[in-house]
Amino acid sequence: MSDERAAAFETLYTGMFHHLLGYATRRCDTPEDAADVVAEIFAVAWRHLDRIPPGEQARLWLYGVARNVLANQRRGATRQRLLPKVLASEVATLYEPSAEDSADLGTVAAIFRGLPDSDRELLSLVAWEGLDPGQIATVLGCSRNAVRIRLHRARRRLAKELASAGIVSDLHSLSGGGVR
Repeated sequence: MSDERAAAFETLYTGMFHHLLGYATRRCDTPEDAADVVAEIFAVAWRHLDRIPPGEQARLWLYGVARNVLANQRRGATRQRLLPKVLASEVATLYEPSAEDSADLGTVAAIFRGLPDSDRELLSLVAWEGLDPGQIATVLGCSRNAVRIRLHRARRRLAKELASAGIVSDLHSLSGGGVR
């Protein structure tokens, strides 16, 4: 291992660790699963360090790797179902809403979880990861225009569901977007 390679990896790791941990934590059922995802992302990054694009493109490349790692993890979890019921109930209590959380937040969360996976991923990349359509296009491997169209439709579906639940009265505020 060369010192230059190790330094490049360390720079990538320190610059992206918290972003990727946040990304994984918001998409995994447990903090342990999120930690496993991040570890695998960086294992892939180490193996392909010479192929990682420079600068901002490295961040987007890592988000693409993260999506693939999460997809693999979900497939594995579906096949194995190793989590016993006792542990599942203990973990569930860690994520119970506090008394100060409003009923609306629970409803919004349920509506969000009810959206198609592709809509949730697009909306999450914008809201949680702060990516713009061009960056999302790189992560998803599609055109910027396709992202804009999909994002517009995802926002419209979310706005419609929220309005049906009586949470948002102004559909334009969600469906119109604002992200270009």
